[in-house]
Amino acid sequence: MQRRFMFRLAAAFGAAALFASSGAHADDAIKVGVTSGPHAEVMDVVKTVAAKNGLTIRVIEFSDYVQPNAALAAGDLDANSYQHEPYLDAQVKDRGYKLVKIANTVTFPMGIYSKKVKSLAELPVGAKIAVPNDPTNGGRALLLLQKQGLLKLRADAGLKATPIDIVENPRKLKIVELDAAQIPRSLGDVDAAAINTNFAMEAGLKPKQDAIAIEDPNGPYVNVIAIREADRNKPWVAKLVAAYHSPEVKQYIDGKYGGAVIAGW
Repeated sequence: MQRRFMFRLAAAFGAAALFASSGAHADDAIKVGVTSGPHAEVMDVVKTVAAKNGLTIRVIEFSDYVQPNAALAAGDLDANSYQHEPYLDAQVKDRGYKLVKIANTVTFPMGIYSKKVKSLAELPVGAKIAVPNDPTNGGRALLLLQKQGLLKLRADAGLKATPIDIVENPRKLKIVELDAAQIPRSLGDVDAAAINTNFAMEAGLKPKQDAIAIEDPNGPYVNVIAIREADRNKPWVAKLVAAYHSPEVKQYIDGKYGGAVIAGW
């Protein structure tokens, strides 16, 4: 009799555990890492759209470009949405992360800003120009400076150009490499700075009004949603992409940012 009771008790616990497990799986929130500013703002809209289709998103904000990929690779996030594809590719190559892109998100044309001059022509000889210190955004800034005729890079420098790739610098510009998130705070300490649009907007700068030069939006720097390679076929992935690519999100981007942030799908 005692054995029958124990068997039934074990069976009841097993059924309860199975029910709880399937329920938890259905209701679990996926954790999506973003940087503060537009990426976080857009993801809040995505979160609302996704909830209507049964996907719960928990948005986790970061203040730098390094931690969201480290957290994703470690399993502390399910996805992130903050980086362009060249940066993701560089992180995968340099750090061995098994991360993949699943969708395009938005484009943030990089701008050059200054508190000291109103045009690039006014930059003095020997001007200090701040650029991001990570390889892809630093290269992006140098390519923008080259496009504006301020310097020339080696022909094979590519998207990861660094200051050592500068072959012509007629105005003797001094390139100052800083953490991308810190550059807006250092704007007063340099003559000009190349600032990623999400950090510029977070600092109260308006790219279309305040930038003295701005990148062509039709370049290789569209941002992406990244996940772990092993999660590629999980059901929530398609739901996340569908929510991000929804008409509601595109309408929000177009109305909120006035062309400073552009839908990339």
